[in-house]
Amino acid sequence: MPGGYAGRVLRVDLTSGKLYHEELPEEVLRTWIGGRGLGVYIMLKEVDPKVNPLSPENKAIVATGPLTGIPGLVSPGRWASITKSPLTGTIHDAHSGGKFGPELKFAGFDAIIIEGASEKPVYLWIHDGKAELRDAAHLWGKDVHATTDAIIEEESPVVGKDEAHRIKVAAIGPAGERLVRIANIMNDKNRAAGRGGHGAVWGSKKLKAIAVRGHMRPKVAREEDYRKVSQKSIRLAREAPVTAHGLPKYGTPVLVNIINSHGMLPTRNFQTGVFAEAEKISGERIAETILDPEIQKEEICWGCLIGCSRGTKISGRWSGYGGGPEYETVWALGASTGVGDLEAVTKANYLCNELGLDTISMGATIATLFELVEKGKVPAEKLRGLNVKWGSSEALVELVWRTAYRSGIGDELAEGASRLAAKYGAPEVAMVVRHQELPAYDPRGAKGQGLAYAVSNRGGCHLRSYMIAPEIIGLPKLMDRLSIEGKAEMNKHIEEVFATLDSLVVCKFVTFSYWNDVLAEQLSAVTGWDIGVEEFNTIGERIWNAERAFNVLAFGDGEEYDTLPKRLLEEPMPEGPSKGHVVELAPMRNEYYKLRGWVKGRPTRATLERLGLKWLADRLEAEGLLPA
Repeated sequence: MPGGYAGRVLRVDLTSGKLYHEELPEEVLRTWIGGRGLGVYIMLKEVDPKVNPLSPENKAIVATGPLTGIPGLVSPGRWASITKSPLTGTIHDAHSGGKFGPELKFAGFDAIIIEGASEKPVYLWIHDGKAELRDAAHLWGKDVHATTDAIIEEESPVVGKDEAHRIKVAAIGPAGERLVRIANIMNDKNRAAGRGGHGAVWGSKKLKAIAVRGHMRPKVAREEDYRKVSQKSIRLAREAPVTAHGLPKYGTPVLVNIINSHGMLPTRNFQTGVFAEAEKISGERIAETILDPEIQKEEICWGCLIGCSRGTKISGRWSGYGGGPEYETVWALGASTGVGDLEAVTKANYLCNELGLDTISMGATIATLFELVEKGKVPAEKLRGLNVKWGSSEALVELVWRTAYRSGIGDELAEGASRLAAKYGAPEVAMVVRHQELPAYDPRGAKGQGLAYAVSNRGGCHLRSYMIAPEIIGLPKLMDRLSIEGKAEMNKHIEEVFATLDSLVVCKFVTFSYWNDVLAEQLSAVTGWDIGVEEFNTIGERIWNAERAFNVLAFGDGEEYDTLPKRLLEEPMPEGPSKGHVVELAPMRNEYYKLRGWVKGRPTRATLERLGLKWLADRLEAEGLLPA
């Protein structure tokens, strides 16, 4: 077994209640690595892409990678959830930090394959290589925090009181139980495997939680090589301005003022890119007012040297404490809805964490409702007296509750922005790609990010390719944000590096310090394989094409889906530093297809066979979906 791996996969059949231990061939690991890559491979091999995401036939995969839980790396504390999304219908992976991922590895497993569905609520307990299903009837209906505390108390006699605090729990809240399409899986209470409704998939299977504890540390294959690359990685992270200063001091909300100053902070559902109250919800304001050092210390991910997490506390009208809000959250619940009240935004964030909701999709869906109301599309009686309008703190907080419990208009918000807008006859109001709500960057002010949104395999996303790095931050090089020149090539490159990184599994913030050369060195030292930059990139390219093939098989994915909301293509930015701009998508997309070896958004046989995916090409051809 290569270094870095626990060496076993746990298969959980919830229908029968049986659990199995399996091993993965080294060839599979070398080809797909772990995390996101391993997940898409298993899904393609075991799940019909046309499956109903909320049926027992869909599978939910929890996976780590060979760098998860390896001490001495910059940020190795993550894990991945992979499934078919009930929000988008795409193959979908969601990643989370905290301490759950490493603890799963220490408990003796690289991944868990969850299949079937239980008749009654259960949770999975894993301890030092042993696993069993427990009754969770008494936990059904509880929020994430209460569930976590209850499971830790229940399992504390097994591990001993001194170690009980080391039990790590991933759980769903009421939103997941009610099959809300934007429901998260939460771990360590406040960390989210967000986007895409993975919590609803667990809810459909009656899986309330997974709890883990272990002492089985993975080994490194080449100790001396590992020591050298570890020292290099740490040095680079301590020298880079973003990882050494910006993120530790202000966290991800440091971006609020930066993005707003470029006129691309999406405001009032992307109606403009300038938010007059941006400073009120900024990272600087959070640090000055609600940051709590003790809570923040608890929120930092396992083994992380960056420490970007925010631990906060609010009192008065809106009271509470917990993790966040992060940049995407203060935007989605703040600028996107026109709310400049930091404490209301923070309270809504706490509720999303406790109830198990994706803050990006939640805020964006509320913003969609606000615009629908503004346009007179929603009958007043649907709102039950709630004063729904831009900037309403009361409506913001209340609608989070209503969505999680599918109460009143919340039942419609629970379906996500795309379905909400379509129901009220205004689909153009939903700022989505493949039904997934767009995040916190208006691409009219960073056009490569527009391409990244449009071609994203999992739906509108900034983490398939973070073109904000070259277009705003200047990494790996600075590019003219308002030009389309060279954006297709850079976007393709970042997509592939990120796909492999998501399979390692480590935090994307390390790429503010170093790039694929150092990541390849880390992977080689830990596993014992000799993986250079070229193979590192090819692994990512293989994963990207496999994901697209899954989507083609699922719903005929291709060029018609590789697009953006009309607002971003046809309505020039009305004000600010990006005024007058739209996204010129077609020429970037055409160049992108050429570079990818695709025809109208679909991989060709030549491309798939070059990547060792002949079996996928054959499958596409058999269903008449392979381009000529």
